[in-house]
Amino acid sequence: MAEPHSDFSAASIPAAREDEAAPLPQPVTQRERIPTIDVVRGVALMGILLMNIASFSGPLEMYTNPLIVGHHRTYNLIAWSIRWVLFEGKMRAAFSMLFGAGVILLIERAERRGRKNIADIFLRRNMWLVLFGVLHFYFIWMGDILYWYGLTALLFLYPCRHVRFRNLLIAGALVLVIGSGSDAYFAIDGIRERNQGQEAQALAKAGKKLTAEQQDALKKWNETLEKRKKDHDDDLKAMRGSYLDQLKWHAQWGPKIQAYYFYTFGFTDTLGMMLIGMGLYRVGFLTGALSYRLYGWIIAVGFLLSIPINGFEALGLIRDNFQPESGWWVLYQAGRLSGAVAIVALVVVVAKAGLVPWLTRRVAAVGQTALGNYLFTSISCMLLFSRYGLGLYGNLEYFQIYTIVACVWALNLILSPVWLRYYRFGPMEWVWRSLTYWKRQPMKRQMTEEQALAA
Repeated sequence: MAEPHSDFSAASIPAAREDEAAPLPQPVTQRERIPTIDVVRGVALMGILLMNIASFSGPLEMYTNPLIVGHHRTYNLIAWSIRWVLFEGKMRAAFSMLFGAGVILLIERAERRGRKNIADIFLRRNMWLVLFGVLHFYFIWMGDILYWYGLTALLFLYPCRHVRFRNLLIAGALVLVIGSGSDAYFAIDGIRERNQGQEAQALAKAGKKLTAEQQDALKKWNETLEKRKKDHDDDLKAMRGSYLDQLKWHAQWGPKIQAYYFYTFGFTDTLGMMLIGMGLYRVGFLTGALSYRLYGWIIAVGFLLSIPINGFEALGLIRDNFQPESGWWVLYQAGRLSGAVAIVALVVVVAKAGLVPWLTRRVAAVGQTALGNYLFTSISCMLLFSRYGLGLYGNLEYFQIYTIVACVWALNLILSPVWLRYYRFGPMEWVWRSLTYWKRQPMKRQMTEEQALAA
């Protein structure tokens, strides 16, 4: 998922004098970039595919149920368990944090250059992101996150730009708690319906007479199962059909995902992590300003919290046979947040220490062209799995889909550095910047910039 806001560095830029005309807003230059943020963004973008690949490759429920396709139970469970315990939700959380940090980076840079219409830039930037998200959702893939990011930023983030880091961290944590409470409410309601329905179903099979309440519970449960089966069948039919079939399927789900889901789940999930990311940037966590010792403690504590929590969830979901109505999600945000912070800290340490530079440079290039890579990944996967591509939708088992992840990662790591040798921005980053500033941005690298890079 792309977060080009964090392209804007906090490097010191002198403000214009009051008697001088304010300079025109300009995108970030190479010299202004913060390397650790580019590397973290690249890792987050690539890591998100570990989760999203299930949604690209198979039926709706494949994301949480690795047994829905195929018969290699052990292999599928092992692949799913590793993903769930180590990465589930954490890469998206890291990406959301970077988006929040990017808001401060954008505003700080504009303020240091003496801009007085920062709100206009912020508004246009995120309005275009919302539009990109809508187009991405309806014409490419239903798993879009750009719409949620742009809308959350428009509604909530600009007033938080000067809030102190402690207050940002506290506010982010509170938003996540509120979201977890809402999730728990819906989960409890679903579990109650499932238990009552299954109990009535068992009594009916045993030949027992059902009360009116039990009959009603059985009716609701049967309707739930029928709807679930219909959604499964309709999804396979649409995604194995023509492109027009897919557009109709996307249109059917659009109002639910981009409206109902956003207000019941999406905005607390994304807003909480964005606020925390803003706080972590202010304290220097994302830029590598903290000591190695402190990063080490953060990594250790984060993994010691997240791995048991997510392991507990994974075992519970396996025991529950991956039923959607499950109470094992109650600690989801706690495990997700602690794991995401630990992973980000680990990546920052690697980048800060200059370890494996041949790899971190490539990952940074992926992060620098994140929006383009995000859309490239969606288009590539849709071509692989759709009928008008290789037609693999619903045909690969869970453990097999990670060969596709490796191939897409290889393309990300190979193509991104090559592109940046000749161009200042990724292709979609250039489009976004040009639309935001309402002026065609220079695309090709200038000799002066190349010299600056070599300096």
